[in-house]
Amino acid sequence: MELSPKQQVIERIKEANKILVTTHKNPDGDALGSMLALLLFFKSMGKQAVAVTEDAAAEVFSFLPNYDQVSHTFAGTRDFVISLDVSGVKADKIMYKVQEGKLNIIITPKNGHFESSMVDFPKGGFNYDLIIVLDSPDLERLGTIYEKNSDIFFETPVINIDHHAGNDYFAQVNLVDLTSTSTAEILISILEALSPDKSPFTEDIATCLLTGIITDTNSFQNANTTPKSFTVSAQMVAAGARRDEIIKRIYKTRALSTLRLWGRALVNIHDEKNDGFVWSSLTKNDFTEVGAGETESGGVIDELLKTVSGVKFVLLLSEKAGGVSGSLRSVEKGVDVQQIAKLFSGGGHPMAAGFELLDTTLAESSTMIVTRIKEQQKKVNGKKE
Repeated sequence: MELSPKQQVIERIKEANKILVTTHKNPDGDALGSMLALLLFFKSMGKQAVAVTEDAAAEVFSFLPNYDQVSHTFAGTRDFVISLDVSGVKADKIMYKVQEGKLNIIITPKNGHFESSMVDFPKGGFNYDLIIVLDSPDLERLGTIYEKNSDIFFETPVINIDHHAGNDYFAQVNLVDLTSTSTAEILISILEALSPDKSPFTEDIATCLLTGIITDTNSFQNANTTPKSFTVSAQMVAAGARRDEIIKRIYKTRALSTLRLWGRALVNIHDEKNDGFVWSSLTKNDFTEVGAGETESGGVIDELLKTVSGVKFVLLLSEKAGGVSGSLRSVEKGVDVQQIAKLFSGGGHPMAAGFELLDTTLAESSTMIVTRIKEQQKKVNGKKE
């Protein structure tokens, strides 16, 4: 009988020893919490695991265990293989010496002699036997991790664990659960299956997973929150998850630079209520003048713009290195902002989505973005009427 995707994930992980864990650019709490939970769990199993992302997560998540163990540079290193044809001349002894910064490999023939024409340099295998991609609908969303190392994703088995409706099912094993509020929620049952004799949830692992659930449900306020979300969250708290610390660090502690940045966003609000939304923008100068990092705009849309009354959704445009990013949140139930993000090759969830436009500025792109959204809304509203 064919194994289910979950069973395949479990078997692949059991067989693997060297595991690469990665997630999308600009990792949020779910992506980071899920990745760190796996990193901690694999190390407890005695497996060699490495976590890599293109971007560092927001400083607000620095309280998470092993936050500083996530690498932001990656090269899919191969084994370097030297192949010697010994079909005609047999090797007797092999030695090596390091001299003047060079590795000299010395092969003594049993008979005859070796020629340089007998030496070949075949392409070696990568140093990982499994890749796990978390919370990403496609490989392109990994950014340079994939762009500069695409070979490793085709030559190494890949597991795709996600909860986005727009997932491309790009891996050999795809565990995509659209009923889960977060990737962290999916991982809970996987870790339980991998550790049947004892609870896999240490205080640190439970804290990482609960962070993923809390952030992707906006502290259980989003419409995607389900009874299961509360059940597994209670399970993590029972396992020692530091709920109070999560809430304090993510929702109740703000740097002065963050508050100043949020003030800029409030000043820049544009009212498009006739088309059902409001939007705001942050330029590079806004970030620079208040001394804020690019990740500090994260709470603007959820904690400020979503409180606007009388709108269906909200939009935040942020000018960052390399282009402009857009974040969308649905305010009114039934409004699918994922469809809006797709106008710009983005994606996400019906309630929360985003997109990126490369090699552009706010001055060049904001009018185009807002105009296209208005046109799309007119079509949507026309169909409803």
